Amino acid sequence: MTNTTNTVLVIGAGIMGTGIAHGFAVAGANVLLNDASPEATAKAAAAIGTILDGAVAIGKLSAEDAAAARARITVEPDLAAAASCSGLVVETASERLDVKIAIFDTVSVNAPAGAVLTSNTSALSITELAATTPDPTRFAGMHFFNPVHKMKLVEIVRGLQTSPETVALLTDWATRMGKQSIAIAEAPGFTTSRMSAMLGNEAMYMLQEGVGTAEDIDTALRMGLGHPMGPLELGDMTGWDTRLSVLKYLHSTLGEKFRPCPLIEKMVKSGRYGRKVGHGVYKYDAGQKVAGSGLSAR
Repeated sequence: MTNTTNTVLVIGAGIMGTGIAHGFAVAGANVLLNDASPEATAKAAAAIGTILDGAVAIGKLSAEDAAAARARITVEPDLAAAASCSGLVVETASERLDVKIAIFDTVSVNAPAGAVLTSNTSALSITELAATTPDPTRFAGMHFFNPVHKMKLVEIVRGLQTSPETVALLTDWATRMGKQSIAIAEAPGFTTSRMSAMLGNEAMYMLQEGVGTAEDIDTALRMGLGHPMGPLELGDMTGWDTRLSVLKYLHSTLGEKFRPCPLIEKMVKSGRYGRKVGHGVYKYDAGQKVAGSGLSAR
């Protein structure tokens, strides 16, 4: 029987899945990358190559180590087949509970009995997801941050029945990836998503009210409070569609203080999701923010 303990299945080849797959491969794992879209996996493979090449260029990785990491990543479009040989599963698909449950239904039927299942959800209930799997003690949240290859934190989120052994295994993986981990009890939005969602929502209210320009608001947080990125810039990077989903969930669970700003609703309806589509609060050219392009209040 194939040893699955060092095989990690990453489900979802978007921005987060790309970074997570890269991180595990560099840490020595054999990575299976799964996505329903061949275009997404091709784009992810190219992006991982770019990250590895960049690490070599700055001396962070040797050319040999980068090549080895690249070779450890395999695209596997068949979710059932990928799950059958994976000791750790990291789901990073759409922030929709029904989508995630459907994924874990397939994974649970096919994964080895001892596999640990995790979700990279930034807000949804780990306990609720775990309850749909055969062994909730082996389910937890493993919440990474964008861009994964630069951000050092991983939130390990305990559901109601998550075992200490599961937390220990995920903590060890985070350490192998060069990350700082925190183990927290499940709560809506965990720690970072809850605070970030509120900050970004309030920044959008300020923009809507004309308190300042987008550039003013982001500069205030960067220069006045020492944030590495302004809340509107961060929302563009995260994606306002994702941010809106999180806010709606937090609003339903924690109340009025998380009611989404109407301006976010308008932006999502207009398709201005952020950097990934080239237009959010700011416009982007080849992934770089266009100076003076900030959204004005109307």
